[in-house]
Amino acid sequence: MTKIGFVGVGYWGPNLLRNFANASDSVEVSVICDTDKAKLGAISKSYPAARITTDFDELALDGSVDAVVLALPAPFHYKFAKKALAAGKDVFVEKPLAMTASECEDIIKTAEKAKRIIFVGHTFLYNPAVNEIKRYIENGKLGDVYYLYSQRLNLGKVREDVDVMWNLAPHDVSIMLHLVRAQPKSVSARGFYYLRKNIADVAFLTLEFANGVSAHIHVSWLDPNKIRKVTIVGSKKMVVYDDMAEDARIVIYDKGIDKKHINTDMGRYDNYEKFLFIHRSGDILIPKVAFDEPLKLEVKSFIECVQKRTRPVTDGIHGLETVRILEAATKSLKQESKVVKL
Repeated sequence: MTKIGFVGVGYWGPNLLRNFANASDSVEVSVICDTDKAKLGAISKSYPAARITTDFDELALDGSVDAVVLALPAPFHYKFAKKALAAGKDVFVEKPLAMTASECEDIIKTAEKAKRIIFVGHTFLYNPAVNEIKRYIENGKLGDVYYLYSQRLNLGKVREDVDVMWNLAPHDVSIMLHLVRAQPKSVSARGFYYLRKNIADVAFLTLEFANGVSAHIHVSWLDPNKIRKVTIVGSKKMVVYDDMAEDARIVIYDKGIDKKHINTDMGRYDNYEKFLFIHRSGDILIPKVAFDEPLKLEVKSFIECVQKRTRPVTDGIHGLETVRILEAATKSLKQESKVVKL
């Protein structure tokens, strides 16, 4: 039996807690922790077998607890993840792993020293649709990837602890890294402040990779429509992933512009006139993807990593790479969209 100590039952915590509680017969949520006694009292009615506490140190030092799940505001991730790892617990921490790259590196070192697992909650990497697109890219169905762009918009919860970029963009940065399988060489960002002077409500990020691929991310909590969409443009085909669609989460377009040589005997094609650009428009395919709740799959993966001692897809390194990009984007945002080299 793997016993879980669960920390944080605020906005997102109850969703994560539900999945851990229902994960399998070999897992038990034995302790639930939060500083808010009212929330603890309410949640305990749904999980009467779990002991409740407001003392994290007590939970961390509990020898019966095998792993700790942290569903806390981002600024608290570093402190509590490091403390739990040092106490000998495997740790699941919601995204982002921490607020700086140096904090992420310290967490990774602590996990390595303690020989414990650090698992970062980048849920979309466990989404069947995202991984189906990844297979399309890797098997060459899209051809060469030219660029990607994402939109994560909503008239949603306005955060006080982080700006919209740190709140929403970790999802899309994580997806871009997963699909492109490389680190960008530079990052730039532009933010707009409408509700408060020091917390961006809308942000645009651009990531440029060494292989010529570019990725563009638009996030906002001031938009009239809830949009969760990623578009990938390739030399052969193009894909749109719409997380809000019920029956067509992935749509593949056999569209593009092919370049044909006009004079094949000239040897060199160094100007526009020597090429013919042909617009191609073929079939539209909506593949059937067996869908399961990504959060459920993510929790299952963490449990397997803990029980089988395997390395997570969203390990500390992936968490570090994501935070390094967000840290660079923050630097760019503060310097009027200056391009920051990585």
